[in-house]
Amino acid sequence: MGQILLVRHGQASFGSSNYDQLSERGQDQAGLLGQWLAQRGQRLDRVVTGTMARHHQSAVACLAQLAGAPAPEAWHADGGFNEYDHDEILHRQRPDFAEPGEVRRFLAGTENGSRVFQQIFQDAMARWMGGAHDAEYREPWPLFRQRCIAALHRLVASAGASQTAIVFTSGGTIATLCQHVLRMPDPQVFALNWTLVNSGVTKLYHRADAANAAPSEQADASLLTLGYLNNYAHLEALGDAHAVTYR
Repeated sequence: MGQILLVRHGQASFGSSNYDQLSERGQDQAGLLGQWLAQRGQRLDRVVTGTMARHHQSAVACLAQLAGAPAPEAWHADGGFNEYDHDEILHRQRPDFAEPGEVRRFLAGTENGSRVFQQIFQDAMARWMGGAHDAEYREPWPLFRQRCIAALHRLVASAGASQTAIVFTSGGTIATLCQHVLRMPDPQVFALNWTLVNSGVTKLYHRADAANAAPSEQADASLLTLGYLNNYAHLEALGDAHAVTYR
């Protein structure tokens, strides 16, 4: 069987003017993942990233620790593994948050600001996934889901039967692919998304016949199996609770 390691990017720059950059902690998380993979003797045949900066930065920090990993010029970027547009989703729920710096002001000036913001964003996600407002989004939930699954099937179709590929991507993408494999209802995707740890790893297996399947069969999640979900042993080994982050 082939293996696909889905890696959520390291901690990004939440609350800054440019979220799509790893924080210093995010760089460290990705590096620790690379060390953990090296200690396990993990062989990697292919490296795939989304096209977001935090995806590529995570790959660089991680694979710098792993001798024998494919060189950067051999990596493949696939925008199908990109995250949903969290800014648009939030702004449709709270148009005032589109004002530059407003989220930072809200967090600083609101009691339990992070917890209150989390609820606001949960409501925004529920609105996006609910289906009643699809016309208001550049990429509504059904199209996002279709995009992620198509990217996974492209990877499976191009992978060798016994190869291991590593994909540096985002939490929403990973949760959506797990939904596809496990046939979870939409609300479960929403709940799973919040539990995924920065630099955590989810392993999928794909059957040898998946690459040769007809398009209708490729859509069948039975060609894919979940090996493990949201593994962050590389962070737990530190014994530092602050190493584990969720955004």
